[in-house]
Amino acid sequence: MPGKKKVFEGKLFIKKGDTVIVIAGKDKGRTGEVTRSYPRSGKVVVAGINMVTKHEKAQPTAADPNPVGGRITVEAPMLACKLALVNKDGKPTRIRVEVRDGKKVRVAVKGGEVI
Repeated sequence: MPGKKKVFEGKLFIKKGDTVIVIAGKDKGRTGEVTRSYPRSGKVVVAGINMVTKHEKAQPTAADPNPVGGRITVEAPMLACKLALVNKDGKPTRIRVEVRDGKKVRVAVKGGEVI
């Protein structure tokens, strides 16, 4: 059915504030911090990664009668499957969820430290 958005059916293990590395795509190998997370679509926004150019029209309002239009660059959301969390050594790692001291915590597979 056209126009219907796909809903991400998995679990999103990357959260806001995490440091991630890009493992696929045009920015492969670059690292950044997650600024926004969209769990329903399985996407996240990473600072300085996946930059796209948007054309913005100058639309005057009462508060700003002379706005500036033009081309601006912004971060676009990217699929979380193209990212991996970074452990303390700066290497990409998967994570697992463990119960420690009665609380669920995310633990890096490489190294074993709590994220």
